[in-house]
Amino acid sequence: MKSVRICAAVAALLAMSAPAVLAAEETGRITGVGGIFVKSKDPKALMAWYRDVLGIKLEPWGGAALSYTASRHPAAVYLNAFRPTTHYMDPSPREFMLNFVVDDLPAFLARLTAKGVPIVKRDDSDPSGKFAWILDPDGTKIELYQPNAEAAASK
Repeated sequence: MKSVRICAAVAALLAMSAPAVLAAEETGRITGVGGIFVKSKDPKALMAWYRDVLGIKLEPWGGAALSYTASRHPAAVYLNAFRPTTHYMDPSPREFMLNFVVDDLPAFLARLTAKGVPIVKRDDSDPSGKFAWILDPDGTKIELYQPNAEAAASK
């Protein structure tokens, strides 16, 4: 009899939570990031730098379509806000930072160095993976991230 009451209580709790679960599945919600758009004094030159230096394929319309189908790519795009006093985006004067996932950070940094791009900082000690930072020609800080095997496996 006691187990029947426990089952009934659990069933009642599940029934009460069902509308909340259904509400989360309703339409009219954000499903992901659709783009990143930045102002630039010379948009064509900036996008050419992203193509020539970072190796990002540009589409005929001038921008890039970045896919999430690459192996070892994280399953999410992260959005976070920082206090105005943060130094995380330094030395960039911009109020935002870009983060790109790479498959082999040392090899990518070697390519950038060969092209004359200074590496602002590098950190291989983070438990989630390896990081490095550079600046684009407009001064936007770019974080390069190589997830470790565990972070990539959680995809």
